[in-house]
Amino acid sequence: MLKIAMDSAGDLCAGWQKKYSIDLIPINIIHDGVSYQQGIDIHYDDFYALVEKDHSIPSTSQPTPYQFIEFYKKIAKPGENILSIHVTDKLSGTMNSARQAAEELKGTYNIIPFDSASGTICMGMMCKEAREMDLYGKSLNDILKRLESIREKMELIFTVDTMKYAKLSGRIKSLQATLASILDIKPIIELEDGALEIKEKVRSRKASLEKLIDRMKQKVGDQPVQIAVIHAHDPVTGQMVMEEAKKTFHCTEVAFAEISISLAAHFGPGTIGLAAYPD
Repeated sequence: MLKIAMDSAGDLCAGWQKKYSIDLIPINIIHDGVSYQQGIDIHYDDFYALVEKDHSIPSTSQPTPYQFIEFYKKIAKPGENILSIHVTDKLSGTMNSARQAAEELKGTYNIIPFDSASGTICMGMMCKEAREMDLYGKSLNDILKRLESIREKMELIFTVDTMKYAKLSGRIKSLQATLASILDIKPIIELEDGALEIKEKVRSRKASLEKLIDRMKQKVGDQPVQIAVIHAHDPVTGQMVMEEAKKTFHCTEVAFAEISISLAAHFGPGTIGLAAYPD
């Protein structure tokens, strides 16, 4: 069986990791000089408690090439194929670490690092599709071609409830973050060519959620799509958006997931997003 791995800047629905045999390499979460790994020594509630207690946002760093080497040795036997799917290299050095590790282990393992050109649930959806194709007996080349097609057509749109996290993380231009913070604007953010861009600014939470649906509708229309709703520490709003998505889109499948700590550290609680690609 093909080994499928991703870093924890990607998200999975409940049960997906076990069902689709997906191995996770954690992004490093750093707070007060201490490095944590999501799902190992820090969990969602721990993270938000830290933020509330210290009024500071932990930083993140990609796994090192050494961490990748040890990870690959742990999950696979020599000679096995490893498909390693990662967060866009325009926002993180994770892909570069994976490439270095793959080169170091060349000849012992066949490691294929794959740049998702995205993050969050988009990566989880790619892992799920890769596994389904693997179980149907499709070749690695067929799987890679399908992932390239998904990457090209994947849409990701989200809105944050506060710009404080984005400003501190530097993932969005500081000036835009400052402006949004002062005016209490709710930005609509899209992933474009692997980078984040603010596309619109609205003045209320309700309007931002409506705009989220509207913009995705403009992009995918009435074609059959696989769609996912993501949330950061706000499952109630996430469920509400999911119900609206079911009414609005021609969904062949709807996924629901919480945003990983490594992303919540940049965008904050209350972040809600939609990801979709043609089925």
